Amino acid sequence: MISTELAMALHDAGLVWHPTSGDRFQLHEPEFEADVFTVSEMTIEPRDYPSGRILAFNGTTEWALDSVSQEDTLWLPREDQLRELLGRAFRALRRLPDTYEVEIVLPGDDEPRRFAHPEPSDAYALALLELLRRVA
Repeated sequence: MISTELAMALHDAGLVWHPTSGDRFQLHEPEFEADVFTVSEMTIEPRDYPSGRILAFNGTTEWALDSVSQEDTLWLPREDQLRELLGRAFRALRRLPDTYEVEIVLPGDDEPRRFAHPEPSDAYALALLELLRRVA
């Protein structure tokens, strides 16, 4: 799973989240720092209101939360979502002896760029962060 630090960096770089079933997220509250929630029609679902999008907690949950504003959440994209967000820039994922390496070619570049991390999702996140910074 992507690290909280990289998820925050992606958020700050402008990554937009449209919650769907199966998405994981954290709350921007210190007491929930270690907790990861999953969007699911059965327990947590996105709802749109004129005031903005909320994530509604249906039924009983650990803390009996009713809902949280999407603004108060941090999306933790999965590896497949990160790869999809890289789009046409993505070239390869390689397993190296102690790390994973994601290769991308950024718009306007001829040479590939490589991003390595022990976790494949974080390697994808590093590549996506560079892409977001380039297109911003």
